[in-house]
Amino acid sequence: MFKSKDFTLTNITIGIAVIMYLVQTNIAYGSLYLGLNMYFTEAGFFWQPLSSMFAHGGLGHLGMNMFVLYQFGNPIERYRGKKEFFIVYFIGGLLTSLLSFAYIYFLDSQVNLVGASGAICVLMGYIAYFDKFQRKGIITWVLIISVAPLLIGLPIAWYAHFIGLAIGFLIGVIKK
Repeated sequence: MFKSKDFTLTNITIGIAVIMYLVQTNIAYGSLYLGLNMYFTEAGFFWQPLSSMFAHGGLGHLGMNMFVLYQFGNPIERYRGKKEFFIVYFIGGLLTSLLSFAYIYFLDSQVNLVGASGAICVLMGYIAYFDKFQRKGIITWVLIISVAPLLIGLPIAWYAHFIGLAIGFLIGVIKK
């Protein structure tokens, strides 16, 4: 049924995100505990920069993010290795969460940040650095997914997308 090639770190990460979403939706105030918000500093919820990468705002949000994670994570893992995927996704994602929290702390303390899109944008920035052919398309896509939802009134952490894209590009520069 499952082949060894199916057990990539990317696919395991997707599985963990699905399990975490089920946990999040089945505990009281799961989004507040697992999302990134002022409880990070005010209540000592030190896990939030990591857990917010697995919490999501609904099944559509989860599905979209996991689809894009699959598209960008597996090629990085295949061509650059599991260690590289781990560094780019998890370390880059944590940095994105921490810098996004700085935005929340100083500019919008009412936010509860959930979703893997900041970490996914790290992957996209990383690929954009190495693949000049895809660079314009990736940057355009991040602009679209960051600005279009705002125009129709959806609460989206556009800053996490841009921070993630920049961190991914920077990781590419460092890893070159």
